[in-house]
Amino acid sequence: MSSVTRSRRQVRLSRALGLPLTPKAVRHFEKRPYPPGEHGRARRRTESDYAVRLREKQRLRAQYALREKQMARAFEAAKKASGQTGENLIEVLETRLDSLVLRAGFARTMLQARQVVVHRHVLVDGKIVDRPSFQVKPGQTIQIKPRSQTSPQFQVAAAGAHRDVLPAVPGYLDVQLEKLSAVLTRRPLRAEVPVTCDVQLVVEFYSR
Repeated sequence: MSSVTRSRRQVRLSRALGLPLTPKAVRHFEKRPYPPGEHGRARRRTESDYAVRLREKQRLRAQYALREKQMARAFEAAKKASGQTGENLIEVLETRLDSLVLRAGFARTMLQARQVVVHRHVLVDGKIVDRPSFQVKPGQTIQIKPRSQTSPQFQVAAAGAHRDVLPAVPGYLDVQLEKLSAVLTRRPLRAEVPVTCDVQLVVEFYSR
């Protein structure tokens, strides 16, 4: 799939779900904030409880750019952990390596962050990790490997070029952007995580 086609799909999905998923989608979404298609401007008919919960699950899954199997696996892990399942689910998703690469500002979009990890540019505590779903633990350091830091892609990131389109760095990350290094200092709290979602509806969807 070409980058242009992928970008168009992300814009269309953004409009369908009612939230911008990429920086490019933000501009398109501001112009046409209604769903795509000839009936996009029409008022939504009353939705069933299932449809409401399904859409909320899709919104959360899209923000982390996950496949359904990956999302379901994250939910199962959250359900097995102690505490509230919804809080656990957000923590599982947010402490994925690709999520933290994005939050730290080392990439511009979630898909780009995933590519950075897969292409072996990222170290966790000094060791290369190429699995985007790797669960980072509090106290661990994420860093773009020194050899990769000299490439234009990461020089741009180190200069803070992505910060204009990303949310503020959350409190659970200590980032030294010029060194392309970040430490997960503690477990994320739901209120701090920059995703748009009623997570309880997602829990209810998977618990049905």
